Amino acid sequence: MTPPPHVSPRDVLPDPRSGPDKDAELVQRMFDRVAPRYDLANTLLSVGHDRHWRRVAAAAIGARRGDLVLDVASGTGMLARDLGASGAEVVALDFSWNMLRAGADRGDPLLLWCNADGTRLPFADATFDAVTIAFGLRNLPDIAAGLAEMARVTKPGGQILVLEFSTPVRAAFRILYHRYLLGCLPCAARLVTSDPAAYRYLAESIVAWPDQRALASRIAAAGFQQVRWKNLTGGIVAAHHARRSS
Repeated sequence: MTPPPHVSPRDVLPDPRSGPDKDAELVQRMFDRVAPRYDLANTLLSVGHDRHWRRVAAAAIGARRGDLVLDVASGTGMLARDLGASGAEVVALDFSWNMLRAGADRGDPLLLWCNADGTRLPFADATFDAVTIAFGLRNLPDIAAGLAEMARVTKPGGQILVLEFSTPVRAAFRILYHRYLLGCLPCAARLVTSDPAAYRYLAESIVAWPDQRALASRIAAAGFQQVRWKNLTGGIVAAHHARRSS
């Protein structure tokens, strides 16, 4: 998609809703732009809660030495590092080259880096003991295709963990949270990010995202069973865990 001459490429944002109108190339370009300060911005804008959310996700998987784990939409590999702390072998996959490069430049020798599309994973069937995706599923243009691919590469009985922004469980808190997302967050992003406009998209994509129960249904439809979720920080984030059908 080429923007009109009077529109900066930075002002052209992806559709915040997953579906055929979501331009994967625009998503890729957006993450390439925000890569230099992405982790710092996330920590500041979440008031440090992002670290706790990742620790909960890694603990839910409980990867052990000898396990092979795939972290889809890994970005700079923050969750991948937590997953690999136990000695598991972890592949950090993302379609933004700049995000992967920012992570690889930190010199972690334990991670394997892979630049690829989350809806077309370049791995054989039943390769991984566990597959994770943190704050990336809603950026895929086709959620069903992404989940189907994760199911395909997971061993029978293997695990999936989807860590994603969700719907606060209390109505009053939900209203305040949405006001923060759509009003305060884009303003705060101007102070700490390299591309504040991207955070307008991120806020809108969170509001448009299905709630916990609806996401659980989509995970089950992809071929996973025993789907359950844990609300974190009042439901701002939910960790969905399931196992690949045998």
